[in-house]
Amino acid sequence: MNKRRLEPPTYFLIFLLLVILLHFVLPVIQIISSPYKYIGILLLGIGIWLNLWADGLFKKENTTVKPFEKSSALILEGPFRFSRHPMYLGMVIVLLGVAIILGSLITFLMPIAFFISMQIVFIRHEERALEQIFGQKYLDYKNRVRSWL
Repeated sequence: MNKRRLEPPTYFLIFLLLVILLHFVLPVIQIISSPYKYIGILLLGIGIWLNLWADGLFKKENTTVKPFEKSSALILEGPFRFSRHPMYLGMVIVLLGVAIILGSLITFLMPIAFFISMQIVFIRHEERALEQIFGQKYLDYKNRVRSWL
């Protein structure tokens, strides 16, 4: 029996909606004002760019981006030189950018919660699977490159 699991982009969209919802539903304590909110737009762009870059490398190597499918290639170039999980990092950066744009204190909980969720739900599993598939090559990479930054 094949269990259908939520993929990381679904988690991302849920957390993105929560950021926006929390900003408008709960009493707003503004901690960031203009012109500092423009930093959020920059972060939004960086996060999207990082995801597209990493996704393009997965397509180039013809391997899966889905965490519970078997990888056929270990990608070590591009953003994977400085982060083992650049797509998750990009999603966190986008959530942080939106939180900065909105500027309310409560919105900053969601990037943190997303970070923790990815670590628990996906990264632990992915790293174990990659160790099994690629062995010492992945362990060497893991020792050389940090998980997030």
